[in-house]
Amino acid sequence: MKRNPFLLIVVSLAFVACTSEQKKLPDRITMSVKELENKIKGGWAGQTIGVTFGGPTEFRYKGKMIPDSIEIPWKDDYVRWYFDNQPGLYDDIYMDLTFVDILERLGMDAPADSIATAFANAGFSLWHANQAARYNILRGIMPPASGHWKNNLHSNCIDFQIEADFAGLMSPGMVNTSSEICDRVGHIMNYADGWYGGVYVAAMYSLAFVSDDIEFIVREALKSIPVESNYYKCMTQVLDWYQENPDDWKTVWHLIESAGWREDCPKGIDNPVNIEATVNSAYVLLGLLYGDGDFFKSMDIATRCGQDSDCNPSTCAGIIGTIKGYDNIPEEWLKPLQNAEEIDFSHTTMSLNDTYRIGMQHAIKMIEANDGNVNGDEVTIRVQIPKAVRLEQNPTDFIRVKKDSFGKNGISVNDFEPYKFKGNGIVFNGRVTGKSNVTDYVAEVDIYLDGEKYSSMKMPLDFRKRTTEVFWAFELSEKEHSIEMKLLNPVVDADVIIENAIVFSASASSL
Repeated sequence: MKRNPFLLIVVSLAFVACTSEQKKLPDRITMSVKELENKIKGGWAGQTIGVTFGGPTEFRYKGKMIPDSIEIPWKDDYVRWYFDNQPGLYDDIYMDLTFVDILERLGMDAPADSIATAFANAGFSLWHANQAARYNILRGIMPPASGHWKNNLHSNCIDFQIEADFAGLMSPGMVNTSSEICDRVGHIMNYADGWYGGVYVAAMYSLAFVSDDIEFIVREALKSIPVESNYYKCMTQVLDWYQENPDDWKTVWHLIESAGWREDCPKGIDNPVNIEATVNSAYVLLGLLYGDGDFFKSMDIATRCGQDSDCNPSTCAGIIGTIKGYDNIPEEWLKPLQNAEEIDFSHTTMSLNDTYRIGMQHAIKMIEANDGNVNGDEVTIRVQIPKAVRLEQNPTDFIRVKKDSFGKNGISVNDFEPYKFKGNGIVFNGRVTGKSNVTDYVAEVDIYLDGEKYSSMKMPLDFRKRTTEVFWAFELSEKEHSIEMKLLNPVVDADVIIENAIVFSASASSL
């Protein structure tokens, strides 16, 4: 039979139009109260399962994949065992809950300063951008300055990315509302790419209430990120590679590795560890895109990408859990979790059961505050079209040109000779060491630049209050410089150790 080409074109155009229409966000969406609760529970449960699954592999595979030959174990008592024996594994969750608790106590409009103060004085230990922010806040540097690159050398790290889940879960279908929460909270510890990682994750959670199409979710959520940003370019590149290699996540993993997304964290320079938001977000995308909506497959791929391989599957499993809902998480994953749902997370007074309840209350408040409503057993959400947050970019005229290490164990500040370098920036990594009888010791170090006093550093021995670096300076004149350090209050049982110096310049030719 002869086919009518005109009819085929009409049919094709109608199909495209129909498909395009299906890919648009609705103006409003109505679901049962039970379904909303099921999705919120699924998000929190998925996070907890994901971080438990990936926990044993965290940073054991740096710059390499976990081979298929390596079995990642899962046992019926796994979640309960970690709660009882290694509760620090759940820092992804109890950091989220710190912010949930603050909003519960102070209200949904709690200002950034109040959130930051509670965060900085919490009892748990922190790392990277979080710890640098705590140090800043305890010295009176409040957000957004506490997360800005000039004050926080870890501002591009993953920290807020792994703590932003709550913002999306309390803003179902309301992406821009989640971005506003991310603005207040995320700038406590991050800036630019580090902040965008949290904004993007929260946006994906928010849209997981509205759609079950993974590719649509990740692409639509990316509209929350400015197209000019480094982060947007990285995620877009991953999506392009996915289109070119729809059945081969390992090829895309290698492309990500070879793309040269830089590690700005001072601890990661000349080190295979990559704690930066961009690369770890890329791994989250691999888990989501290649996981085919399967809870285990998504989590497994994100874990096998390596690096921060407990946080990334936690994010993946949380988003998949939100899409599917708690009741649809396979029993082999859900049953071990249920054995621990009544236990408070470390450093909190909140269990998963508490979190489910409070999370539902917060979501209802946000829905009603944003032109939605609850009518009996149904919830109507006014869906928001994602809008890009403001553009933030780290400067590009600070290029790492040199790293000098001062021996395997570093050197005492008392033995530190004047350090000469040519460039426009310098970072000294180091730490305070000491015995238990001087835990309150705060080393006071004066830094001299080119013979003139430049600044003073107060460095607590207390691990919880520590600074992540001894000293740093940027925006210097591009010329020869000399740095000297003097410890003002030496004690017998403590010392300041200088580990290495990292030199920056406006041009790589200074190498």
